[in-house]
Amino acid sequence: MLDEVESWLHRRSWSAEERPLAGLLAAKRAAGARGSVSVVLPALNEEATVGEIVATIRAELMTAETPLVDELVVVDSGSTDRTGDVAAAAGAKVVHRDALLPRVPAVPGKGEVLWRSLLATSGEIVCFIDADLRDFRSRFVSGIVGPLLTDPALQLVKAMYDRPLGDNPAGGGRVTELVARPLLNLHWPRLAGFVQPLGGEYAARRSLLERLPFPVGYGVELALLVDSLHAVGLDGLAQVDVGVRKHRNQDGQALGRMAAAIYRTAQRRIARVPLTHAELTQFAREEAGGFVPRTHPVDTEERPPMGTVPEYTAARHAA
Repeated sequence: MLDEVESWLHRRSWSAEERPLAGLLAAKRAAGARGSVSVVLPALNEEATVGEIVATIRAELMTAETPLVDELVVVDSGSTDRTGDVAAAAGAKVVHRDALLPRVPAVPGKGEVLWRSLLATSGEIVCFIDADLRDFRSRFVSGIVGPLLTDPALQLVKAMYDRPLGDNPAGGGRVTELVARPLLNLHWPRLAGFVQPLGGEYAARRSLLERLPFPVGYGVELALLVDSLHAVGLDGLAQVDVGVRKHRNQDGQALGRMAAAIYRTAQRRIARVPLTHAELTQFAREEAGGFVPRTHPVDTEERPPMGTVPEYTAARHAA
């Protein structure tokens, strides 16, 4: 791991509990208009979970006593179930993807929805939360919004968490471990400290988001992370531990499509950076809490064709 990244891990990684809600509310009041917060839930056929997420945010972060969130918007990207109705009944503003910027024909994809959501919101801090989360806790929002309210130097904050898969408490995030983490470690080693680089829960300043391109599909999270590094530097980025993330796990073919989109997104950006680092940093949860990095070398050497090895050709001729 780069020394810069090791230092960043200590300075720019926190737990949500380190910033109590009372302190965040005071920081929000002090920030004035710069502290306005919009929460966006991109949704496609999420009637089973979107209502609980909306209700929790409204009950815990949008009351007269706890006015941390100013605006809660669900952007429906073409649901065929009752996602919109459930979200509206729970108290969210519901906007259809196609109603935003109608002169530009919409295409399917999560990144498309996130990009258009900037037209449906007004907060100076925009917080994205996936709509398929189960057992949702409001710290997913307050945890990642908090550093932006308390530190003007920060521009983007990602959530980090455990991702269970079945009985395995840390078996989720398969595309992260098999595709995104190797790509980031090899081509953008300064981003090797992010525990969940593809996580859908992150908050950023509008002034940053409006400067960045948005891939229309699953590559959007990797793109925003890489492009934010180039735009504001590593110290403008941070991460916050919010506990455990439970959601609907996808099958292998869906993960393959996701991996392809992420690889293509990375491929468009790889030309900017030479391959100078050959290590892979992975993370494991410590019993005492927090994540511990473990760095391993990546095999990079290749042997030449055997037909070019003098000893081989000499042996062949002798035979």
